[in-house]
Amino acid sequence: MAKLYFHYSTMNAGKSTVLLQAAHNYVERGMSPYLMTAQFDNRAGDGRIASRIGIGQVADTFGQSENLFDKITARLNSGPCACIFIDEAQFLSADQVWQLARAVDDLGVPIMCYGLRVDFQGQLFPGSATLLALADEMREVRTICHCGKKATMVVRRDASGRAIKEGAQVQIGGNETYVSLCRRHWREAVGR
Repeated sequence: MAKLYFHYSTMNAGKSTVLLQAAHNYVERGMSPYLMTAQFDNRAGDGRIASRIGIGQVADTFGQSENLFDKITARLNSGPCACIFIDEAQFLSADQVWQLARAVDDLGVPIMCYGLRVDFQGQLFPGSATLLALADEMREVRTICHCGKKATMVVRRDASGRAIKEGAQVQIGGNETYVSLCRRHWREAVGR
């Protein structure tokens, strides 16, 4: 039975690595996965999912207003597809998550989403909030704070390393911009 999965974490937990390994497992068994990532996150290049440890794979992209049910239907009509993998799932709109749920229910294809749970202000991303509400299964990909506790939050830093408390929810960046922290150290960093 097909399910909608949400693998969530903070920055630098290895979500993309886990996604790429899972997709590779399908390929290794002679099955075809379909990989997608957010169109505007091109840190690894246009249409590419990459991990900090140096592995990557070509992927299709999705735009914020694109109908993913239609996109998945078209992909399934073009040939066999065993599983859909979506990186940067926090950038999905609420409507797109509902479209994914419909694809699971009506088309019978499993969909594995990987993304951040909260932003640098401790707020849920719209895509993540809807995935938390609709996913059949949720799995936390864990990473640690500098103190050794589980990191559940992320802080955005400016060029001098100070925590930023305000700004747009979405700012593409990596280790140079974001640091994963436990809640206690996040609170200390942002003064809460």
